[in-house]
Amino acid sequence: MIFYSKFSIAKAILLLLASFVLALFLATESAQAFNDTSLPNVQLAEVYDKQNVQDYLISEKYDGVRAIWKDRTLQSRSGNIIHAPTWFTEGLPDVWLDGELWYRRGDFEYVVSTVNKDIPVNSEWKNITYMVFDAPNYNADFQSRATFYTSLIQSLHLAHVKAVDQFSLTTNAELSAYLKNYVAEGAEGLMLQKADAKFADGRSSNLLKLKPYMDAEARVLAHLEGKGKYRDKVGAILVLYSNASGSKITFKIGSGFSDEERANPPPIGSVVTFKYHGFTKRGVPRFASYLRMYKPS
Repeated sequence: MIFYSKFSIAKAILLLLASFVLALFLATESAQAFNDTSLPNVQLAEVYDKQNVQDYLISEKYDGVRAIWKDRTLQSRSGNIIHAPTWFTEGLPDVWLDGELWYRRGDFEYVVSTVNKDIPVNSEWKNITYMVFDAPNYNADFQSRATFYTSLIQSLHLAHVKAVDQFSLTTNAELSAYLKNYVAEGAEGLMLQKADAKFADGRSSNLLKLKPYMDAEARVLAHLEGKGKYRDKVGAILVLYSNASGSKITFKIGSGFSDEERANPPPIGSVVTFKYHGFTKRGVPRFASYLRMYKPS
């Protein structure tokens, strides 16, 4: 009898534990499902690779923070709420918009600092412009969407909301010339959107980016001591990079740093963005140069 009571108690405890674990699993799954559905639908760009430029509409690539306006909410592409001042969003239409929060060429850090604050600072947001480059829907091609958003944004008469200009070119040689001119004036690069393509979530060749260089992210493994004028400062950083095939590669980045950044380099374990021009035969990014600390939007 005593044995039976102990067995019953143990069984009851096991059943309670099993029920708790199941409830926890279901709650986690439910939360994950909620988070997944709350992510905004966004188009992501592939790299331009000599596609026929006549098939695309072209615009400047603005170096800012991606911002999706939908259901009266401004979100980053990763689904984080962007806490803009009320005056910044109250005049926006009840239409799904996609664009970039931008200040001016070469001031990416200012934009990130401004839009990442939970409590917006009006004086900082006064310098921010919402550069709208799409009004997504699943039925119209981009040519039609570009015409629509341009007319819509112009009708708002809001100084801080602008429609991104789209233009056409006929040859890839013209595209190279335009890129050179835009970059010379401080632009980051160009974007190409396939004119007859309908909106589609994720990355595809319907949307392309063209820069004078490529950029990527890598994790800092070590600081390497400098020599000569960089004595007592960092001469280079050793980083770990994952290439497109998933292979892990370590290499040094020794250029692109200011004197201040050499004195106070990116911390070990942090992620940095670097630029490069193609790859060596070993798959190492060629002519890698430090750009900035990586700041996900």
